[in-house]
Amino acid sequence: MLKRILSAIVLCLIFIPLFLAGGKAFMLGVGIVSLLAFKEMLDLKKSHSKIPSGILLIAMASLIYFVLSDFENGLPLLLLAVLSIIFLLPTLFHFKSGEYETRDAFYLIGLLMFLGMSFHSIILLREQNFLEMCYVVMIPILTDTFALIFGKAFGKRKISPEISPNKTYAGCIGGTFFGSVVPTIFYYFMISKETIFFILLLSILLSFMGQLGDLVFSKIKRENGIKDFSHLIPEHGGILDRFDSLIFVVLTFMVWKGFF
Repeated sequence: MLKRILSAIVLCLIFIPLFLAGGKAFMLGVGIVSLLAFKEMLDLKKSHSKIPSGILLIAMASLIYFVLSDFENGLPLLLLAVLSIIFLLPTLFHFKSGEYETRDAFYLIGLLMFLGMSFHSIILLREQNFLEMCYVVMIPILTDTFALIFGKAFGKRKISPEISPNKTYAGCIGGTFFGSVVPTIFYYFMISKETIFFILLLSILLSFMGQLGDLVFSKIKRENGIKDFSHLIPEHGGILDRFDSLIFVVLTFMVWKGFF
């Protein structure tokens, strides 16, 4: 427990100053985190075969571009089209089982799209509105914290024991309640005094989507027979173990903003 607390303190000392500073420092930090997340996905050996080092270098450079790009022109889409060709054509020269295959190429393309879009959205939201970013970050933190508390205190019925044996309906209800009510109050008084029902509805949706994101990444781990994505953060796991809920919350919030 002590090691877990110390790890959390170290994480806060690293990420909070970057979060508050914003700008290039924050972008650099998110870029590094995206590469670490990319590596964790590449370490899932059941999901793909061997990927040539040259292809990996191109993929890593492209990920950084997607994360840091301003997306004001059509270049990212053009680059993705070019990368699709670059990743797929070399599979023609690998014939043995376990070598670079078409599924590996599509795995890389999918990773670039998903991770690039996710971490770019984090940067974009931070640049657009600091208080909205605080609101969004608050939701998965409170949801996860109170889901753990209520799950341990009252949790009996499991939501999906095959995917995540610790997730309970009591934890889901408690996490959703505190993970939506408190951020709603913050949003109402600090960002905009819109109809409070409208804000509460958004908060409940984001809290719920964060929990679904947690389950999605838990399913990835179960499919690959691992407990954590890595051991980078003592007692906490890897980058994706910490960012799983936030990724889905940020993506859902950006979709919501796009429509409303």
